Amino acid sequence: MVGTFVLVLMGCGSAIFAGIGLGTTGYGVTTLGVAMAFGLSVVAMAYTIGSISGCHINPAITLGVWSSGRMSGKEAISYMVFQCIGALIASAVLWILVHTGNEAGVEAVFNNTTTTGSNSFMEGNLVPAFIAEFVFTFIFVLVVLGSTDSKKGAGNFAGLAIGLTLVLVHIACIPITGTSVNPARSFGPAIFAAIEGNCLPLQQLWLFIVAPFLGALASAGVWKALASDK
Repeated sequence: MVGTFVLVLMGCGSAIFAGIGLGTTGYGVTTLGVAMAFGLSVVAMAYTIGSISGCHINPAITLGVWSSGRMSGKEAISYMVFQCIGALIASAVLWILVHTGNEAGVEAVFNNTTTTGSNSFMEGNLVPAFIAEFVFTFIFVLVVLGSTDSKKGAGNFAGLAIGLTLVLVHIACIPITGTSVNPARSFGPAIFAAIEGNCLPLQQLWLFIVAPFLGALASAGVWKALASDK
């Protein structure tokens, strides 16, 4: 819960207050900054809570770990529940920060699907959005499973490898969907976007759950084959 809270607060917070879509900065620079915020959040949490929980902070990672046989179904469900709670708390904090700041900017911030930190895709872009979320989640979870493998993993460098991979994923995927690859990270901001009258992220939330979950299951299957001694 704490790890997902930090991820959503720092990652989505950077998107909100860096001004993506509001014309305050160059798009390329802002994209890199948001990508770094998400990646560095993962690195920080990996070395903070990794020894306690493995630092999943993402239901897709939890599903991949469960599918790989590294945790029980009961544990996986508990992880996912508290990841979503952490995302909701972080989204609530961001909502409060926006509403206690420049009131004139509230409407602009919460009616821009990118600057809420929520995810959405343009009408007619369902297929590329689904493919992007599937493929980039596949890559991300594959790196997680590989780098944390007890026999073939990256050891103490796993957190760094995972965080940098998330930076790369965001750089490539932000222009397509705003980048989710994490159902909890999409769930919290979508709820608060709907509270502000922007229901599009909530209506499209199913894609940011289904595609990452399928990508995670695919990566688990691939890693089992790659890690097999046969």
